[in-house]
Amino acid sequence: MQSLHDYFYELPEELIAQTPCEQRDGCRLLVLDRKTKSITHKHFYDVTDYLNKGDCLVINDSRVIPARIYGVKIKKTTDENEPSRVECLLLRQRELDTWECIVRPGKRVKCGAKIDFSSVMTGEVVSVTEDGNRIIKFDYDRSGGETVYSVLEKIGKMPLPPYITKTLDDNEKYQTVYARENGSAAAPTAGLHFTNELLEKIKEKGVDVVRVMLHVGLGTFRPVKVENIEEHKMHSEFFTVTEDAADRINRARANGGRIICVGTTSCRTLESAADERGVIIPQSRDTDIFIYPPYRFRATDALITNFHLPESTLLMLVSAFSDRETVMKAYKEAVERKYRFFSFGDAMLIL
Repeated sequence: MQSLHDYFYELPEELIAQTPCEQRDGCRLLVLDRKTKSITHKHFYDVTDYLNKGDCLVINDSRVIPARIYGVKIKKTTDENEPSRVECLLLRQRELDTWECIVRPGKRVKCGAKIDFSSVMTGEVVSVTEDGNRIIKFDYDRSGGETVYSVLEKIGKMPLPPYITKTLDDNEKYQTVYARENGSAAAPTAGLHFTNELLEKIKEKGVDVVRVMLHVGLGTFRPVKVENIEEHKMHSEFFTVTEDAADRINRARANGGRIICVGTTSCRTLESAADERGVIIPQSRDTDIFIYPPYRFRATDALITNFHLPESTLLMLVSAFSDRETVMKAYKEAVERKYRFFSFGDAMLIL
């Protein structure tokens, strides 16, 4: 049995980054060498020093949608109490206008309940999942070419994690510069450190930058609530690896290049799409892959990632990529050196 507590570490609250770094690539970078166990302290713009001609940098181009919306439960009869306020977080699209959502307070919003969102859109709960999420069908005026996404742009809020208490002054700061495909309920945060200029420098070195897509949802940030981590069930998330992306990644590996994943989402995408030999197969489907020690990585040679929450599946994945003792030692040193943690925090490169 692998204990959840094995992935706990103490983190002073003041090290939880509340705002993004003023200069995206100006944050700090902890470089961990898996073979020598050595740690080097750099800045993120130094990442180019660790990338070589022929390598392949894999990025997740999913775009965060303003997925947090607020509404009022519509009374069925005049005898009902005052309308209840409702918070709704859209997790993933099931059909055109039907989404799986986290609803708070969920007890008041049962199957058949209807919610008014700012008099712009309504939603009806059509079913409830095993873990209590609501499947909601949304309705809105489509005469002007509106979609759920365009409505969310008008009434939605960016779904910042609960540990970020400061208001974001610009929603684009919670997007990667290469975000393209709408659908994530949280940012693939390792990619927040890249600028267009830095990506151009990386390409000029002869590194191929390849896009894949995984819509970040509950599978990525759902907390582990069981003591034996092997009993944790990951929530599925949708990913796509195109034929072009697969060909370029496979070509890089065949020619001796390394595959460097930007973020745990890119890593989980490739590990889901790889066969036993590490060959990437183009596909679009759901994945609920849960990576924890011991795990044989088939498609990932290096990993760029942020510093993750204690006892999280993300920390377990990072521990599998190196080893738990080395990673926890690196985290301890990052705390001592006052690195900034979590979504808007500093970065880590594991070679």
